[in-house]
Amino acid sequence: MTLMKFYVGVTDNKWFEFLASRNPDEVNFWRPGWTGTFQAIPIGAPFLFKLHSPDNFIAGGGFFVKHSNLPLSLAWEAFGEKNGTPSLDSLRTVIQNFRSNKPREHDPVIGCTILANPFFLRREDWIPAPSNWAKSIVQGKSYESAREIGAAL
Repeated sequence: MTLMKFYVGVTDNKWFEFLASRNPDEVNFWRPGWTGTFQAIPIGAPFLFKLHSPDNFIAGGGFFVKHSNLPLSLAWEAFGEKNGTPSLDSLRTVIQNFRSNKPREHDPVIGCTILANPFFLRREDWIPAPSNWAKSIVQGKSYESAREIGAAL
């Protein structure tokens, strides 16, 4: 059996809905306060979208390309609506809402995880969250296809 490592990332439901209605060729799976690196999976590996509660389902995904930390304005310039909002101002508002415990910044650095060939499942095709998914997981978790839960996904 070939081992495949993949990631299940907690996804903002509005981000998901906005992008699912547009079917883009790539997306920026941003993290509002992230300034680290993302090395959970190799380039080309699946990155699945797990919606926030009460929608505890995997509803789509994409394939990992690259992670960079960018000022918000540059993320907008590079990806536009592929950030999951209709405008720079709306993206700024969403980011500030997620960063409510940090000082307000006009152009904060955000984590940008670029995913190619995103797919958005129809609601009837959503997959229940993994059986070992803890409510305390706020960003995501990696899995391996050779292990029981990863194979089930």
